[in-house]
Amino acid sequence: MSFDLVVWAMDRTAAPDAVREANTRCAEGIHPQRPADPRVVAFYDALTSQYPDRGPHAAAPGSPWASAPLHAAADHIQMRLDENCPDVVLETIERLASELNLDLLDLQDGTVYRGF
Repeated sequence: MSFDLVVWAMDRTAAPDAVREANTRCAEGIHPQRPADPRVVAFYDALTSQYPDRGPHAAAPGSPWASAPLHAAADHIQMRLDENCPDVVLETIERLASELNLDLLDLQDGTVYRGF
């Protein structure tokens, strides 16, 4: 079993419903054609430097990923985490999202945690 989290680069004025709507569009395969948001790039680089999502380490014992590589788009990163991933991984995700002013969407219950 796994659980999914998604970080979104949204405008500061975006309501939580806008984050959920953006995620619905993603699930339908609709992605904006634009350059990658620098916050998303920084999040991906920082997270995967500690927890690789490619290469032999992505599937090694102790990897937090239930599915790799991560789904990366211009405005978001979706992470499918192993149900047994250590709390430190979740804390890292939350910290990075907050530091980079990204919204964090918990796909299990639809809760949006504002990063700013």
